[in-house]
Amino acid sequence: MFHAPNAFQRAPLPSATRESEPRHRGTTTAAAAPAPVANKPSAPPSAKKRDAYFDNVKYLAIVLVAVAHSWEPVMEGSRTARALYMVAYTFHMPAFIIVSGYFSRSFDMSATKVRRLITGVAVPYVVFETAYSLFKRYADDSPDQPISLIDPWYLTWFLIALFVWRITTPLWQALRHPLPVALAVAVLASFSPTIGDDLDLQRILQFLPFFVLGLQLRPEHFHAVRRREVRMFALPLFAAALLCAYWAAPRMQLGWFYRSNSAQEMGAPWWSGAVMTLVMFGCALLLTVGFLSWVPRRHTWFTVLGGGTICGYLLHGFLIKGADYAGVFDLYEWLAAPGGLILVSVVAAGAVTVMCTPPVRRALRAVTEPDMKWAVRRNPAGR
Repeated sequence: MFHAPNAFQRAPLPSATRESEPRHRGTTTAAAAPAPVANKPSAPPSAKKRDAYFDNVKYLAIVLVAVAHSWEPVMEGSRTARALYMVAYTFHMPAFIIVSGYFSRSFDMSATKVRRLITGVAVPYVVFETAYSLFKRYADDSPDQPISLIDPWYLTWFLIALFVWRITTPLWQALRHPLPVALAVAVLASFSPTIGDDLDLQRILQFLPFFVLGLQLRPEHFHAVRRREVRMFALPLFAAALLCAYWAAPRMQLGWFYRSNSAQEMGAPWWSGAVMTLVMFGCALLLTVGFLSWVPRRHTWFTVLGGGTICGYLLHGFLIKGADYAGVFDLYEWLAAPGGLILVSVVAAGAVTVMCTPPVRRALRAVTEPDMKWAVRRNPAGR
């Protein structure tokens, strides 16, 4: 910050022989200046200390994502499994997106931030969108499967969505009431079938309010949701959610949870898109608060895995889709039984846990955290 000069103390003009010498603020003569302090070698900047709570949040959320994905091939015919799936899908991605928005608050289009966006989001998207397309082409015997960077397939949509959301962060930070605007955008998208599939724009727009909400949150908000009374409220909240989901399981389309289509594309009247967008946002927010209230604050055995959730997210799809292409879920029909669902859940949770470990993160660093200083100017504006 710039300090205003003292208006009541006027210093004499410096002599010609001293014009090039540095002047000390708050002094009137060179004689009054304090002796210069020897420059000490600056210590290397230490890595910012990670918050164990948020690492725990990210790990538990990614486990829920993997487990819910593993239920998809085996939940048909089981009303209970479908109800559990609906509850998980109501909040697990919203929770992940809210936390992503919270950690995007400082994004300002500076060269450093843009480089991190390219290396941490854009490059993984290109690599894994190509990898998943090739995987489907050969593992599923689908020679017509295209490789297209504008049509995300399976779970890569989140990376392109995060790229778009983060690029627009300065816009949302500049608005006086960003969350109502984001909700209005999501509502409009929900009954606009002409948006198309490019970049999975429906999901980008319909999930946008959660990211914008994350941008508005502050540390005190996360402290508030971890109070004892909130944790106690979460128990009946999830019980009520499970009962509602069990009732709605045979009646409600899963497309409302995916947010990848408009209301008309799901055969519903246009106005239902606006209603469901707001209802689903409220339900997701309540369950996210309940989920966040029960996440441990302390350092646990899985805290270190929170730093590798991008690896777990991008890799677990190969396991689930590979098992699906190999016919594992059709070969063992008993997997749809309660014991089979438990086994599938344990395997999915264990696999994604391994995928989040530091060795896997180091092995994938070349594509998930590449060093691309050569590709981005340090001072693009020439300032």
